[in-house]
Amino acid sequence: MPLKLLFICAKNRLRSPTAEQLFADWPGVETASAGVNHDADTPVCPELLAWADLVLVMQRVHRSKLASKFKAHLTNKRVVCLDIPDDYEFMDPALIALLNTKMQRFLPPR
Repeated sequence: MPLKLLFICAKNRLRSPTAEQLFADWPGVETASAGVNHDADTPVCPELLAWADLVLVMQRVHRSKLASKFKAHLTNKRVVCLDIPDDYEFMDPALIALLNTKMQRFLPPR
């Protein structure tokens, strides 16, 4: 059964979609992404949280917003903060390198 990773940032336009695409073809992994802001391209919803085995937020503020909006849906969910600031464009090579480094301990071996 694949590990289901949900990547979350603010607007679901740059960081989380990059992570979703970057790890989409990783063996044994399924990916999705969403945003915590009201104007996110794909807003976080209870269904996505239920789907995910591991929720990965880009910054602590995203974890706080997630907890305040979806506390009941986070019971027994592991939420990890990757500490990736909003300094990157979609598929930015520096962002890709940072994601590859920070995600190694959460990914199954290739």
